[in-house]
Amino acid sequence: MDPRTPGAGAPASPALFELAPADEAHGAGLRNMQQLIELRWYAIVGQVATIGFVHFALDIELPLVTMLGIAGCLAAFNLACLVFWRPRQEVGDLALLAALLVDVAALTAQLYLSGGITNPFLFLYLLQVALGALLLPGWAAWVVVAAACAGVLGMVVSPGPVTIHANPARGVADPYVQGLLACFLLTAALAALFIGRIARILRDRDARLAALRQQAVEEEHIVRMGLLASGAAHELGTPLATLSVLLGDWRRMAPFTEHPDLQQDLDEMQAQLERCKSIVTGILLSAGDARGEAPAQTTLATFLDGLVSEWSATRPVCTLDYRRHLEADVPIISDSGLKQMIGNILDNALEASPDWVGMEVRLAGGDRQTLVLEVSDNGPGFSEQTLANFGKPYNSTKGRPGGGLGLFLSLNVARSLGGRLNASNRSPGGARVVLELPLAALLPPQPDPPDPDADDDE
Repeated sequence: MDPRTPGAGAPASPALFELAPADEAHGAGLRNMQQLIELRWYAIVGQVATIGFVHFALDIELPLVTMLGIAGCLAAFNLACLVFWRPRQEVGDLALLAALLVDVAALTAQLYLSGGITNPFLFLYLLQVALGALLLPGWAAWVVVAAACAGVLGMVVSPGPVTIHANPARGVADPYVQGLLACFLLTAALAALFIGRIARILRDRDARLAALRQQAVEEEHIVRMGLLASGAAHELGTPLATLSVLLGDWRRMAPFTEHPDLQQDLDEMQAQLERCKSIVTGILLSAGDARGEAPAQTTLATFLDGLVSEWSATRPVCTLDYRRHLEADVPIISDSGLKQMIGNILDNALEASPDWVGMEVRLAGGDRQTLVLEVSDNGPGFSEQTLANFGKPYNSTKGRPGGGLGLFLSLNVARSLGGRLNASNRSPGGARVVLELPLAALLPPQPDPPDPDADDDE
C-alpha cells in the first residue's frame, strides 16, 4: 500500500481559500497554486493514515521513520508555500512546475519505500501528469511527464526494501486488489474535483482576457474618434471666428439697425454661434485632459444644478423632473468628460421622450461614497438586442449613421472614472439608465500631511 494516498474524507482547510480571494485582482496562477497546496494537504494526511494502516493493520513492515520523515518534509514545504505565496499577486509557470516536481519526487520516494513497482498506488503518477498538462505550457508539462517516467523506471531498475505480492484470484480480499481499487477511486475523485476547479479558473481567466481585449478595441476606437473630433474642432475655429466678425459687421449696417426683427435674428445667430464655440472649446479641453490643465473646484450640488440648468436651457424639453437627494454637499473637481457624459444620457432620453425626462441623484453605498445618477424617460424603451449589446459602438435603434455612439462614449468615460453604466426598461413603459461613480474619483486631491522629520531638520 502507498502512504501517498490523499486521505479520503479528510476535511479541506477552510483557511486556505481565505489567503487570497478569487477576484479580478489575483491571477489564475495564484489560484492554481492554492489548489495544489490544498491537494498536497490531502496527500500528507493520506500518507500518514496509509502508513499506519499498512504497517499495523496489514502487518507489512515499512521503514516508518524514513516515510514519516518524507511526509514531514512535504508538510514543511507546503507551509513554506503557504507563507511565501500568500502576499503575492501572481504565480509563474516555473513556480507551478517546481511545485509539481516536488510532488512527483515525494510520490516516488514513498512508492520506492512501500513496494516500488508492485505498489498499486503507482497510478497516482497519472494525476500529477494530468495536473501538469492542465496547468503548464507544453514544454513544462513534458518535464512532469519525464519526471514521472524516470520515477517508474528507477523503481523497475532498483526495487525498494518492500515487495507486495498480488493474488488476484482472491478478489476483493486481496490487499493488492483493495489498493488498486482505492487508487482508482481516489484518482478519479481527485481528478474530477481539482481538475474541474482548475479548469473553471482557466475559463474565468480566458473570459477576463477576452473582456480586456474587447475593452482595448473599444478604447482604440475612442482614441480614433477623439483624434477626429480634435482635428475637426481645430478646423472649425477659423470659420466660427469669421462668422463672428461678419455678425459684428452686420449689426452696424443700415438694413439691420433699422429693423428690430433682423436685430433679434442676429442675436439668436450670435447665441448659437457662441454655443458652437463653447462646444468646440469643450472638445479641445477634453482632448488635452481638462482636469490636469485647468481644474475647477466646485461642489457636487453646484455642478449638477449648473449642468441641469444649462442643458434644459438649450434643449426643447417640455418637463425635466430633476430631483437631487443629497444629505450634505461635498466638494468635487468639475470634470468636462463627466459633464458631457451626463449630457449624452439626457440627450438620448430626450430623443426617446420629448415630453418628459426624469433625473434623480443620490449618494449610496457604504458611508455614502457612491454617486448614483438615474435618468428615466417615457419612451418605447430599449429592445432586447440593444440591452444585450449595451455600451457597444453603433448599437442603436435610431437607424442613422453614428447612432449609439453617445452611450458608448458615456460607458467608457464612466469606466475611466472607476464607475459603471447600466440600462434597463421601466414598468409599464420607458427606459432607465443608471450611472454609478465612486465619489473618490471626483474629490479634489488631498494635501500631503506635513513631514515631522522635515520640521526637525529645519
